[in-house]
Amino acid sequence: MGLVERRIGLLFAIFLCLLALAGGRTLWLGGVKAPSLKRAAVTQQVNEIKVPARRGSITDRRGIDLAVSEPASDVAATPYLVRSPQRAAARLAPLLGSTEPDVLKKLGSSGGFVYLARNLSASKVQKIKALKIVGLDFTPSSRREYPRRWLASQVIGGVGVDGDGLSGLEYAQDDVLGGSDGTRRVVNDGVGDPIVQQEPKRAVAGKELRLTIDAPLQAKVEDVLAEIGAKWHPKGATAIVMDPRNGGVLTMANWPRVDANDFGGAPQYAAQNRAVGFNYEPGSTFKPFTVSGALEEGVVDPDDVFNLPPTIEVADRTIGESHERGTIDLTTAEILAQSSNVGTVKIGLKLGATRFDRWVRRFGFGRRTGIELAGEEAGQVLARKDYSGSSIGNLPIGQGVSVTPLQLTRAYAAIANGGMLRKPQLIAAVDGKRAAQQPGQRVLSATTAKQIRSMLEGVVSADGTGSAAAIDGYTLAGKTGTANKIDRKTGEYSTSRYIGSFVGFAPASKPKLLVTVMVDEPQGEYYGAEVAAPAFQEIMRFALPYLSIPPG
Repeated sequence: MGLVERRIGLLFAIFLCLLALAGGRTLWLGGVKAPSLKRAAVTQQVNEIKVPARRGSITDRRGIDLAVSEPASDVAATPYLVRSPQRAAARLAPLLGSTEPDVLKKLGSSGGFVYLARNLSASKVQKIKALKIVGLDFTPSSRREYPRRWLASQVIGGVGVDGDGLSGLEYAQDDVLGGSDGTRRVVNDGVGDPIVQQEPKRAVAGKELRLTIDAPLQAKVEDVLAEIGAKWHPKGATAIVMDPRNGGVLTMANWPRVDANDFGGAPQYAAQNRAVGFNYEPGSTFKPFTVSGALEEGVVDPDDVFNLPPTIEVADRTIGESHERGTIDLTTAEILAQSSNVGTVKIGLKLGATRFDRWVRRFGFGRRTGIELAGEEAGQVLARKDYSGSSIGNLPIGQGVSVTPLQLTRAYAAIANGGMLRKPQLIAAVDGKRAAQQPGQRVLSATTAKQIRSMLEGVVSADGTGSAAAIDGYTLAGKTGTANKIDRKTGEYSTSRYIGSFVGFAPASKPKLLVTVMVDEPQGEYYGAEVAAPAFQEIMRFALPYLSIPPG
């Protein structure tokens, strides 16, 4: 019996040791390791997921969709629940638009949650669900689509994978379009099936933006710019169509065009909205503002006659015409119609540097227009204290000052609408509520504005520099511009790189439509009369009847 008792005692001792070990393990897990185990359990069984708000749509002024958000889903996985990662990766990769090694790497991660795809289309999500792969999770989201693809893409901009605006209106109006994201808490059982879903914070959809942009007109303008691209092979081209009566932007177009559904694949220059982000010297398109200031100050009249030699000396600078000529007599109106550099400089000298500087700033140059877009440039206007002796010789003819196409369009609109400078407007309504229009600022008397409009009619006449812009049945007014670009290596004006432009409006007596065309570094011909005026004519020829503007 002694042997049996000893064996029983030994077994009892072993049992007590095992019991002590189990108790110690229990105390260890329940005490020391409890916090980390609790976190692991939560990680594996409780997921808190952001629910993106449905982004507001963007439409043109007639309700045509330009940017919409379509139903989609974020596809995620709980890796340790996926039974056969290799087989799952092979089946998922084609539907996720990824490669099998990339999907397998995600499925082999050590975390309790990993994204396989973001904003996947509803059709692909349904195919993935049909595979019935255990361990996948689908969170409703939305996918940004641009139905018109190329149309006004630099203006509209794009969004990132998280749905946040990255450029254009999508970025500038992100707070309006984006809404407010929500959160969803999902509790899974031991095999990964959801047993509880809660929404501590519901997503609030973004608001709809209705623009002043007119889609068919925008498409036509972009086609015209594409023709410029094919014919003159410029670095780029920009056009703006505006209603000068209220500052509403009907088109804002850039070439080269960009596919809004592949914004990241576009070159940086093409992706830029040069209508607001490109500074350039305006050249002769700036001359009407010099003449406006002189008329308003009473230092010249439209019929004043100037004796104009071939060149004029201002301090250490000799200024001549774009084409050689002898000494002639021209009136103030003829100086503008024929775009005489010498004549404009003489008018600028009569106005004087201090008053000239005041008028430049009065027309809004040197500051942003305030349009509803981010990244707008302010242009560059030389401070009066920094004028040199020759500044009053080059500034009146649009050299030594830089503008954006939108700044120039806005300033011309002030001449067109009777002297009122208005803030350009791109957003017509938010969620159906009409956007408020700010009152304009009078910068020019109605009489002087009318005189300038009459002078600019001469530009488009048979003897004017913009005769290529004329349209039968309509009286147009406008101005050509040709400017040398600065050579960054030498700091001097380039002899091979130019900007050609044309700005004009119709009907000349009571303008309802204003068009600006700017062509950056055209090849071959480069004068604004050659490369920009015909484009202006083509745009106007379409737009006037399209918008039911009668001849006049």
